[in-house]
Amino acid sequence: MTLLQECRVPLDPVDQVDLVFSDWRPIRHIDDPLSKDLSAVALVGRCLFVACDETASVERLVENTAGDFDAHTSIRLGDFFDLPDGHSGEMDIEGLAAADGYLWIVGSHALKRKKAKRDEHGHEAALERMAEVGRDPNRYFLGRVPLRDEGDGIFALCDDVGGRKAACLKLRKSRSTLHEWLEEDPHLAAFLSIPSKENGFDIEGIAAQGDRVWLGLRGPVLRGHAVVLELSLKEPSTGRLKARRIEGKARYRKHLLDTQGLGVRDLRLCGDDLLLLVGPTMALDGTAMVLRWRDAVRDTRSGVVAPERIGVVAELHYGLETDHPEGLEHASDARDGSLLVIYDAPGPGRVDPDSFTVRADIIKPDLDRPGVDRPDVERPAPGTTKKAAKPKRR
Repeated sequence: MTLLQECRVPLDPVDQVDLVFSDWRPIRHIDDPLSKDLSAVALVGRCLFVACDETASVERLVENTAGDFDAHTSIRLGDFFDLPDGHSGEMDIEGLAAADGYLWIVGSHALKRKKAKRDEHGHEAALERMAEVGRDPNRYFLGRVPLRDEGDGIFALCDDVGGRKAACLKLRKSRSTLHEWLEEDPHLAAFLSIPSKENGFDIEGIAAQGDRVWLGLRGPVLRGHAVVLELSLKEPSTGRLKARRIEGKARYRKHLLDTQGLGVRDLRLCGDDLLLLVGPTMALDGTAMVLRWRDAVRDTRSGVVAPERIGVVAELHYGLETDHPEGLEHASDARDGSLLVIYDAPGPGRVDPDSFTVRADIIKPDLDRPGVDRPDVERPAPGTTKKAAKPKRR
């Protein structure tokens, strides 16, 4: 039985939570509301950190007494790092993860092809536009910022917290440090020059534990197998991360998982397992699922993961050109295995443009499915657990 045969009925959300943002219009260099292009999520205490793929910032929301998230603060990553394309250069942040007192952040590391926009430019100019492939240097970011506990479940991003400092891989104008390591990789090198959403190299998820970091690739998908890269990072000097050689001369491990052609959209640790939000590699509507890679943290060699170690946790709803599942996190009260899902291109029923609000889903996976356990996750700080679910308008 294949993964797609194993799970045939999309899981309905048990609740929804409102994410309420400030007015986005003063940010002159972005075209859409922040809530329209959410691409990553991480929960720490009462703070929900999210990212919009058009900015070079992380947005912090705080859980209120109703269980929704508001009190929006925008945090410019250029205040912590010397970004090669400055404060306003698009980072295409596609992964956030909170671990060991840090917020980890990763950009897509992807090239992008211009959209045709035939109605605006005519058919010949549209063809010419599609010949242009862009390289945004801020996209080649992988780093972490310390979290400062301010009490009552509130955490702030700070450059230095008790000797823990903001640090990242070396930033370059024209290439990625990670790309440099992959240039001779027999599986991935050929995809480094292909734009994202065309099965080109595209990071869309991160998980971290200690000095280990896992990066989930939306593309390429290799003969139906998604790719997860694993790094072991050290901080040899202030502000700088560097990857150890962990497999021969390579600075990474490479794990291939048979996802029936779906690419990784997000990652989240769940005890010794990794949850993978997977969906289409290309820019199209299609199946989205949460998978579970059992004992992922125990895999210390590159290889193809045995199919019996990959199980379906849930199939998710998606819409026609709307509501594409994009980010995954354990819900505020995760003791029942509940997960929070955010969406790219949210549909009209999910947004309130007048109040700059978008709704995320809370799903409760089928824990009775054979081989699916209750997650062993870090509990929120005392007094910060989510109250009983309340009905939401859909």
